[in-house]
Amino acid sequence: MVQYIGKRLINLLPVLLGITLLVFTLLHLIPGDPAVIILGERATPEQVAALREQLGLNQPLPLQYLTFLWNLVRFDFGTSIISGIPIIDEIRTRWPATFELSVAAIIVAIALGIPIGVLAAVRKNQLADNLSTIGSLVGVSMPVYWLGLLLIYLFAVNLNWLPPSGRISIETGLNFQPITGFYVLDALLQFNIKLLQDVLCHLILPALTLGTIPLAILARITRSAMLEVLSQDYIRTARAKGVPERWVILKHALKNALLPVVTIIGLQFGTLLGGAILTETIFSWPGIGSWIYEGILARDYPVVQGGVVFVSVSFVLINLLVDISYALLDPRIKY
Repeated sequence: MVQYIGKRLINLLPVLLGITLLVFTLLHLIPGDPAVIILGERATPEQVAALREQLGLNQPLPLQYLTFLWNLVRFDFGTSIISGIPIIDEIRTRWPATFELSVAAIIVAIALGIPIGVLAAVRKNQLADNLSTIGSLVGVSMPVYWLGLLLIYLFAVNLNWLPPSGRISIETGLNFQPITGFYVLDALLQFNIKLLQDVLCHLILPALTLGTIPLAILARITRSAMLEVLSQDYIRTARAKGVPERWVILKHALKNALLPVVTIIGLQFGTLLGGAILTETIFSWPGIGSWIYEGILARDYPVVQGGVVFVSVSFVLINLLVDISYALLDPRIKY
């Protein structure tokens, strides 16, 4: 196991190197000069040249890329050109918000998607199967921004059950001192029930919005995997031996159908960790996605480079954990 993990980590190095090169190249192909954006169009050429020299933008691109790599090795992601805040501080502040939202969204997807997929497979070509198929197509096709606005209009504006945006209400936030940056965990550590309720209420709508597409995908993948497993000989043998149907479904069929499901869960969770720009924008969620998007608009190279590299590392590590989990689900898999 240790040797396998070591080999996988070594294999990740070329991938990460390629990501850094791709991000650096594409970002510098975007029209616009950060120095001009910072100083404004009325800046003199001398002022622009001085700022470019200060930011290192006047150096050749290969030298800028090597400097960028050297800083990454030292865990120095640079400083934002626009705000002047170190990138690592921004990530430390914003990543807990994205992680918390991603975990809530994937929990919604797993809690609803897998049971729906199992039910659709067991009730193949029946009403439950048809409804799950239609629901999955609607979930994948529905624009996230439209669904988010509908949920806000229904539950926040009309019914006034849930808050429309933000991570915490203003009244509660005045007396709140974060410990870890994960608000749910902080509320539990402080034994603050009122804070926990407020944070969870703010989390419900964006989690439902963000979890819709993973939910639909999980339901379809679970259904397909279950149908394949239910047609195997050992399932017929278990039924012939008189094993209760629920144990045939849950113990024999579902366990052997989980490999593709776990793969999809890992991929979807890694994607969510990249930050959902639309969801975070609609609900004013201060996460990684909206921050990187603002950096792209402002031509803030260090923000985009540092943010994308951090998200990429998170994604590949999630995939590594998924690969390791295969052995726990199916002992027949060899490393």
